[in-house]
Amino acid sequence: MTNAQLQTKPPVVLLVEDDDFDVELLKAALARTPGEIRLIRVKDGDNAIDYLSGVAPYEDRKKYPLPVTMLLDIKLPRRSGMEVLHWLRSQENSMKRLPTVMLTSSAHKADINRAFEHGANAYLTKPESIKDLTTLLGEFKSFWLKRVEFPDV
Repeated sequence: MTNAQLQTKPPVVLLVEDDDFDVELLKAALARTPGEIRLIRVKDGDNAIDYLSGVAPYEDRKKYPLPVTMLLDIKLPRRSGMEVLHWLRSQENSMKRLPTVMLTSSAHKADINRAFEHGANAYLTKPESIKDLTTLLGEFKSFWLKRVEFPDV
């Protein structure tokens, strides 16, 4: 984790999700779990790449800090989650190390295998109930934001 990321409290998580309803469910579930995070959401794959690249309108790293991890949906407008993941892992700089967790409704083995082939660090399937989603996101926060040692990005 870089000095800029260490100074950002609470930790920043980039959520790449196009579905507004899913975002509201995720926010509600996260609010019910211990630990604080700063969730920054972008709606499509192109905006995710712009955010991570720091291009307009995301060039102000105080306002749009680099995340410690990214939650990435597969089915996105403009550029899919798989395309974002492929772009991320093909970078020539330290950004390619950003821990990325696929968070999607697809439980298809082909999608799971493809995500790991493109360099996903984990793959989580969105549960159908808010209770199960809350449990899942509580475990995510506990593991990814308290236990994992992050690389410099």
